[in-house]
Amino acid sequence: MATTLFQNNLMNLQSNLLNFAMMLTQNRDNAYDLLQDTTLKALDNEDKYAENTNFKGWVFTIMRNIFINNYRKASRAATVVDQTEDLYHLNLCQDSGFETPEGSYGAGEITAAINAMSDEYRIPFSMHVAGYKYNEIADKMNLPLGTIKSRIFFARKRLQERFADYAQ
Repeated sequence: MATTLFQNNLMNLQSNLLNFAMMLTQNRDNAYDLLQDTTLKALDNEDKYAENTNFKGWVFTIMRNIFINNYRKASRAATVVDQTEDLYHLNLCQDSGFETPEGSYGAGEITAAINAMSDEYRIPFSMHVAGYKYNEIADKMNLPLGTIKSRIFFARKRLQERFADYAQ
């Protein structure tokens, strides 16, 4: 494909690529960055494009691969290694506030408030905080999805009301 035809085809796809990038990143600035990276990579690899193949599919594949590689890189960079003696903070970020007596007291108070809830609210809320998805909680508890969502909502609301003075 001639260079000018290649560039014209690439420029004609910019709005479609931006829409795809928005779908992937869910952020306008990140989408523009991804679009720019994709455009540069496509231009750099023009010689690797095979004639009579789907140009649009080729460029979209480049974008998807760049997004996946960036996501994996960010995931590796976000890994926290616990440096404390007893690995107590293994699943906490280091600015969680547990280093201070006030922070650990606040966490203990929140835990006590959660444990004081009745089982119908405490169990789904605790499972949700532990990372279970709504449908997984509904399956495990053998309850409708809407019931689980409302119980988690009300448990959150109770905690927000109980600890409203901490927000000030």
